Order: sequence, then structure tokens, then C-alpha cells
Amino acid sequence: MGVSVIAFVALAGLVAMTRLAELVLSRQHEKELARRGVEKRNDPNYRWMVMLHAGVLAAAPAEVIVLRRPFLPPLAAVAGTVFVLATALRWWTIRTLGLHWNVQVMASAPLGVVTSGPFRWVRHPNYAGVFLELTALPLIHTAWITALAATAGNAWVLTNRLRLEEPALEADPSYRRIMAGKPRFVPKLF
Repeated sequence: MGVSVIAFVALAGLVAMTRLAELVLSRQHEKELARRGVEKRNDPNYRWMVMLHAGVLAAAPAEVIVLRRPFLPPLAAVAGTVFVLATALRWWTIRTLGLHWNVQVMASAPLGVVTSGPFRWVRHPNYAGVFLELTALPLIHTAWITALAATAGNAWVLTNRLRLEEPALEADPSYRRIMAGKPRFVPKLF
């Protein structure tokens, strides 16, 4: 294995470790939200979200190794930049949401609607960040099959997640009033 392959496998491993740490944080938030009376909504598609993330983190390095994907510096630079910016957006979102951030669907709006950070411009910056991360990460080392599958799978997962999450959030009148004119993922430029 070449240096670029080893570095890419290490990057995928690092992302996997951060995802596991995020699950621990999410579980802590879930417990505290439950203690404050916020109920978790059953999401029958949550397992598909978990499998998608784990699948991308396993498939991208596997595709690089098995199919001997080349390392293309210009593509790696663009994909790496998108990945870093998307990761920064997700961490900014997690920090801004604080206790409200969770991988489960928990309608915590009655505890207060978050309007700072990226929520000044969009309703779901975390999902935008995740979408970009899962598409860009495989492309850092030209794993284009994984990138295509991740993009399609994530579109499906997010569509189903939003069908459950948005009605739960919009049940709160404050959330409806505050977030009514904001787009889901991409800020309005004008």
C-alpha cells in the first residue's frame, strides 16, 4: 500500500472514531433531554442512517484498496476542502445546539429554539454538513462508486428523517414562527 492509501485509511478510521464519540455525546444529551421531559420519536429508518455512515467509512477505503483507485491531487484538494468545511459546519452546529443536538429525533424546541450560529441562515445545517462529508470523503482518494452510493443513500435517508423530524419540530409554535422563512440546507443569498 502506498502512502496515500495508508493516509486515506487512517482518515476514514479517524472519522469513524469521531462518529463514535458523537454517539456517546448524543446518548448523554438524549438522557438529559428525557430527564427534562422531551420524548424520543421512534425513527424506523435510524438503522439505515447508521448503516449508511458505517458503510461509507468501510466502503471508501475498501474501494481504494481493492479497485486500486488512484490518488489525484487536484480532486483530493477539492474534495478535502469540501470535507474539512463540511466537518467544521457540523461541529459548529453541534456546539451551537448544545444539549439539543442528538442523533435521535427528539423535539426539544419547547426547551428553546436555537437561532444562533448556522441556524441564523438555515434550519438543518447538520444535515447539509453530513451530506457534503459523506460525498466528499470518498472522493479524497477517487472512491467515486462509494461517493455516488453515499450521495444517493444519504438523499433517501435524509428525506425519510425530515418527514419525521420536521413535523415534530413544527409542532412547537415558537419553532414554526422563528424558522418559517428559513431554507432547509442552503442559505438564501439575496
